[in-house]
Amino acid sequence: MRNPFGRDMTLALVRKEVDEIAALLATMTVADLIKYDTCFEAWMHEGQIEPSPEGWRTWLMQAGRGYGKTRAGAEWVAGLALGQPCRIALVGATIDEARAVMVEGESGLLSVLARRKRRVVWEPAMKRLRFSNGSVAQLYSGENPDGLRGGTHHFAWCDELAKWAKPDETWDNLQMALRAGMRPRALVTTTPRPIPLLKRIGADPLTITTRGRTTDNLVLEDRFLAVMRATYAGTRLGRQELDGELIEDIEGTLWTRAMLEACRASILPGTGRWQPQADGGGREADAPFHRPASPNGPPPRPGEELVRVVIGVDPPASEHGDACGIIVAGRGANGLAYLMEDATIAGQTPVGWAEAVSRAARRHGADRVVAEVNNGGDMVTALLRQVDPGTPVKAVHASRGKAARAEPVAALYERGLVRHLGGFPELEDQLCGMTSGLGYHGPGRSPDRADALVWALTELMLGGRAEPAVRVI
Repeated sequence: MRNPFGRDMTLALVRKEVDEIAALLATMTVADLIKYDTCFEAWMHEGQIEPSPEGWRTWLMQAGRGYGKTRAGAEWVAGLALGQPCRIALVGATIDEARAVMVEGESGLLSVLARRKRRVVWEPAMKRLRFSNGSVAQLYSGENPDGLRGGTHHFAWCDELAKWAKPDETWDNLQMALRAGMRPRALVTTTPRPIPLLKRIGADPLTITTRGRTTDNLVLEDRFLAVMRATYAGTRLGRQELDGELIEDIEGTLWTRAMLEACRASILPGTGRWQPQADGGGREADAPFHRPASPNGPPPRPGEELVRVVIGVDPPASEHGDACGIIVAGRGANGLAYLMEDATIAGQTPVGWAEAVSRAARRHGADRVVAEVNNGGDMVTALLRQVDPGTPVKAVHASRGKAARAEPVAALYERGLVRHLGGFPELEDQLCGMTSGLGYHGPGRSPDRADALVWALTELMLGGRAEPAVRVI
């Protein structure tokens, strides 16, 4: 029987005005309001809704921490167990975690069943839950694959698969045991990590994947979310643990994720100065620097100031081509290069992206704009000067391939001479798609952001000599 206080009611409410919602809620009894408030179906995210019943064997819910994966898994298992009698495998990273999170946790099965006012017999010593209709949910762990031998199951809920100690063997044994009933299937709830098994499951044609972010959970406190965003936004850890992205390195890449994380720096709140994070090494060369935004700003101390600011530009090949890569970088008196802003813009006319370059130059007080002119020739420099006659433009020609130009810049990262002031996920994805001799394997057709970065850092740190054929205008 359809719950009258379920998702349909929530979808109907969001279309109404505030006074209409208040009038409707006023007609409900206290019991109705409590039932509606505790109804998971009324409030679940799109990624927590079970896919249509046909065409899949594995439902992979890949999401950030705090998204609500445990609650969704417990609700899914409860719905199945309270239907026709069935056998369900509950597989956690360890038996202790399976018990503490999947069964006894605040979002676990016992809590979900209590909300539904349904009784269940929990037998910790036997590691199983027994339902009044004959259904049984048995606990297993990713540490003990052999524990799954011998039995058969209708369904399985696998939690935090990316943490399992023996993921492949445990998963394979589970698949062989998942053979009872007409349509056995499994739900995997996990924060992603680049392990082979997770990639194998995701690539399986019988897998349906849903995703979600930590910020999707409206129950989490705003202060917690603000701290997470301020601390981890754009970093590999944040994209993996909060945004639920599966991030991995490509074989032969010039930039690795670990290399980029090692160069991460952050803004020192309330001072207007940049300061490397604790993992930046703490060396004297890592001292923060400052370039006052206005004449009235605080004066920099010796060694903290920026000595140059350069903007690298990779113009699109045509008016309706790729994005225009616009990267702002500075060189500190300490000899380090600092990536300050990714101002890349897409879908603009030539005048539109030229104006974006001009705004970035004024915003950062750039000493020079370095623009690749292979596709646009003199038009590129003429356009930039037409939009802003004061723009100090240097035109450069690419006589070698992208990877060959990028290798000296990647070497700067390996030597610890570059800092990223915050997270630049789109740019960093492109950098990690640049390979030596294997072409570009990152997102999009062209590494426009990465090319712009290479031009900017070549000018700042390599004396503009990454290319033998450079024309100065």
